[in-house]
Amino acid sequence: MKKRIPQIKFENLTWICIENASFEDIQKIEKKFKFHHLDLEDCLEENQRSKIDKYSDYNFIILHLPRFKGRGKKYISSLELNIFVGEDYLITLHDGNSRLNELFNLCKNNKEYRSEFMAEGSGYLLYNILNDLFEKSFVLVDDLTRTLNNLEKEVFTVSSDKDMLKDILRLKKDIINFRRIIFPQRSLLAQLEHIKFSNLDSDLEIYFDNIVDKIEKIYSTLESLKELVESVHQTNEAMMAQKTNNVIRVLTVFSVIMLPLTLISGIFGMNVNLPNQDFGSIIISMCFLLFLMLVFFKRKGWL
Repeated sequence: MKKRIPQIKFENLTWICIENASFEDIQKIEKKFKFHHLDLEDCLEENQRSKIDKYSDYNFIILHLPRFKGRGKKYISSLELNIFVGEDYLITLHDGNSRLNELFNLCKNNKEYRSEFMAEGSGYLLYNILNDLFEKSFVLVDDLTRTLNNLEKEVFTVSSDKDMLKDILRLKKDIINFRRIIFPQRSLLAQLEHIKFSNLDSDLEIYFDNIVDKIEKIYSTLESLKELVESVHQTNEAMMAQKTNNVIRVLTVFSVIMLPLTLISGIFGMNVNLPNQDFGSIIISMCFLLFLMLVFFKRKGWL
């Protein structure tokens, strides 16, 4: 039994959404739409750069979106989204974007969603999809912000002896990866403002400008988070260094105190005759010397 390609038809517009496209899926698309073979090859390959290829009858777009990946300690990674936009169709190919699948199923099963998303042409459908996907990116930004706030509180907790370095570096890596994913999308989405995808499209510039505003806000927030996590990292290093210095200072004081006492006990511990009445004098002298050294260290602020 042949695998059917998932699609939704509304009036004259068709939306095809394929998750984890196989070579067979690509062949079906190639046979039906006659796309350029290099674009179809890009859909099968991983880690393609973000771009827009413009043709006379369609546009091919590669976008990257951030997502949390992994189990337990999740981390930020990139999710590629390939899009073909023509006069009366929009094709999305992705590698497990759960939100895109959710949008597709909502439009498929709900007439109101179909009308809202697909009634005004392929360009407006593209806007609705991208607007929703980048809107969901704010959830990731909020999660990183909460994590940073918790780390900051933990670092400034004086009584805490927990080593926060690994958690800080993990968060720092997530923020850097997030910025690396978002940065190329800024200029790419700005280009979409000036493209007419179908004859049904009205003035979409203001709509795509709305997405550009969202992504600029995300990037600006990530810049602030990057500065804050750098500050938390430096503060953590300074506080750990201070704790280490305090430990070394105490150990040094004890070592210096014990040094003359060890010297005295070593001298009088030599194998020579020593009157018994002098032993008490030695102990008293050592205690007096210990007291003088403690007073001296206290006045110096070393204790």
